[in-house]
Amino acid sequence: MSFTKPAIDIDAQIVLLRARGLTITDEDRAHHYLRFIGYYRLSGYALVFQVNYNTDGSHRFHPGTNFDDILDLYIFDRKLRLAVLDALERIEVAIRASLSHEMSIIHGTHWFMNAALFVPNYDHASFLEHAKKEIGHDPARAHARQVFIQHYYDKYGDPELPPSWMVFEVLSFGTVSQVFKKLKRENQKPIAKVFGLDGGVLASWLHAISYLRNLVAHHQRLWNRSFTIKPIPAKRYADDLKDPMRFYAQAVIIQALLKIIAIDSQWSQRLAQLMAEHPKVPIHRMKFPADWQTREIWLP
Repeated sequence: MSFTKPAIDIDAQIVLLRARGLTITDEDRAHHYLRFIGYYRLSGYALVFQVNYNTDGSHRFHPGTNFDDILDLYIFDRKLRLAVLDALERIEVAIRASLSHEMSIIHGTHWFMNAALFVPNYDHASFLEHAKKEIGHDPARAHARQVFIQHYYDKYGDPELPPSWMVFEVLSFGTVSQVFKKLKRENQKPIAKVFGLDGGVLASWLHAISYLRNLVAHHQRLWNRSFTIKPIPAKRYADDLKDPMRFYAQAVIIQALLKIIAIDSQWSQRLAQLMAEHPKVPIHRMKFPADWQTREIWLP
């Protein structure tokens, strides 16, 4: 089957939306947002306002639906991504620091170069090649080196790579997550203990967080998303992780880690305020329970 849908200009997009039953009271406003957000991106937020959008494909809007209803949902989701990004920054920094510190204290500054610390099926050689590329180990990539990496190469020649705390500042969080996952269980344990978790649970959570971070970095929708990477429900948080495919589960693991990493974090209050600012947003589609703010995980 060949794709034959033509692109249509913004005026035609407004005509189409109105023909499907959407109320547009301020045409100039709608024109502005359709130009600078895009019809396709906004359509992802319009689906819940449409009749049987999963079945008949007619895209007819429920009576009384306004363009501002769709825009409000989009703005809520954009603010949610910003709140998540702020929280993930703290978590990423804490994970990098804890992983590097615990392993360096026990196994030395260049522990990551020792394949014996990892599970047998880990392609350790490929990891080292990837790490070398990321830090600019090859002199031909010296221009890409961070200042602290360059300082190491200027001053030292052995070992061939900088110490853990330098290397792990440069690696992507996805790589950091995989490194932790592939450590032997006895090596995961002291790091996971810092966060009050089992090694396998923390590995699962880091994988989920890495995936969430990629979604946020690429401006993907969080509201009403079904997450393919699901965090393992630790016993302590089992009641709040019953549906690991929805955003509420992602929020719970963020909150659980923040309560250890950043005692003064007001992330739960920020979420509550965001929802109060957008009362029309159906948060049940993210699986937030009606009493979520009074649950133990969200209390100071």
